[in-house]
Amino acid sequence: MRALERARSLAADVIILDLEDAVAPQEKEQARIRAADLVRSFAAHETVIRVNAAGTPWHQDDMAAAVAAQPDAILLPKLTGAGEIEVVRMKASGVPLWAMIETPRALQNVNAIADSGVVCLMLGSNDLLHALDARHRPDRANLHTAMSLTVLAARAAGIGVIDGVHNALDDTAAFVAACNMARDFGFDGKSVIHPSQVGVANISFSPSPEEIEYARRVLEAFAAQPGKGAIALDRRMLEALDAEIAARTLARAGL
Repeated sequence: MRALERARSLAADVIILDLEDAVAPQEKEQARIRAADLVRSFAAHETVIRVNAAGTPWHQDDMAAAVAAQPDAILLPKLTGAGEIEVVRMKASGVPLWAMIETPRALQNVNAIADSGVVCLMLGSNDLLHALDARHRPDRANLHTAMSLTVLAARAAGIGVIDGVHNALDDTAAFVAACNMARDFGFDGKSVIHPSQVGVANISFSPSPEEIEYARRVLEAFAAQPGKGAIALDRRMLEALDAEIAARTLARAGL
């Protein structure tokens, strides 16, 4: 409960109330009741409930409680394909759905999952590495394919995409590197598992002052030469897509 109370003050964009991996079997029922009661108290944040997977003893009750609580979205774990989402959508009564990409089969079917009507994909890197019988690497080289495929599917479908967690709480440098890598791959954000990670992630996924200043200069340069398809700025050739990137940068910064 202390962690939940502290979560209200965090500068996180989304709070995920977990009923799945973070909850022991004997605590599932109480966690379900508590999460449903807390949704409205997190109204200042976008709030998502992660239910237990279809086929588990808790899934049906989790879905019923989540739908009644009306969170901003329901996060579906351990998916294998888009067909499962269609079944859950009938139970969701219009509550938006997010999809975890954390099994080999889900990764193979990631395009269909992204096109199934979910509004966000979340890479479950821990579970995926476990399913692959792989090991964590500081450079995440063994996750690069999964990261690329997940981002590609989300962008093709026009939906959000969030990178997986970073487990080493005391290695800030490694977490910064992981956030920057996720941003470079095209993820919209990073899952965090400790309050100390929130500020670092926000910095990594927010445009720097230098990026904001350059974006403004790009848009000003195009505005000064209306009708031009390509212009020069700082001895570099820019085209229309650079103006779009600049506008996106300012939008990401809330400007």
